[in-house]
Amino acid sequence: MLNPNLGKLIKNYDNRYRLVIDVAHEAREISKQMEEAGDISTEKPVSLAINKLADESDK
Repeated sequence: MLNPNLGKLIKNYDNRYRLVIDVAHEAREISKQMEEAGDISTEKPVSLAINKLADESDK
């Protein structure tokens, strides 16, 4: 997904702070998994985390 609509994403949260915390937590997990696997990505972990949360909210 390219540039997920944050307005739609935040509808699943009570406030923006919770969204930021969830994105940061997910980005850390993605970064840790990539480091352990030795993967190199051109996309930043925060972007991957936002996309993952957006995909989950669409379901």
